[in-house]
Amino acid sequence: MALMLSWGFTACDVETDEEPGGTNIQDMCGNWDVTWYVVWPNGEEEEWTDGTIFTYNKADNGTTQMWMSDQDSYLGLQFLANIDYAAKTFTAAESENVEGGGKVTVTNGKILPGAGKNLHGVACDSISFEITFSDDPYPAKYGYADFSHYRVEGKKYSGFTE
Repeated sequence: MALMLSWGFTACDVETDEEPGGTNIQDMCGNWDVTWYVVWPNGEEEEWTDGTIFTYNKADNGTTQMWMSDQDSYLGLQFLANIDYAAKTFTAAESENVEGGGKVTVTNGKILPGAGKNLHGVACDSISFEITFSDDPYPAKYGYADFSHYRVEGKKYSGFTE
């Protein structure tokens, strides 16, 4: 009996003083509720669709790149973007789309801490970027053959029902 009690007391002993913490780019990572806009050559925009984009760190926990993905929910999108973590900006120059094939180019990517508002009016982070695909099937399919690119913007998912 005494032996079993001693196991119970030692099973909960703290073995380390290390705090779990987050990733090295945690402020740029998350689920983003976004709206996609078609941008025409004359600069006019047309709302196209809504979706979710996920941003997350690489396995090496580095500070120069992050994954961007729609987790195959719509476009089959997953690619690496180059980041400037201090400025909260990102780009991709013909990055390989490992989920859907082809190449992805992202410009003007930025995350703005506290610049968005959720449905309850509480401040949350926002994201925006412009994107093109080397093998995009949608322009011809939906009559957007002469479009320029897409603009994507949205807000970070808070985890609460919205």
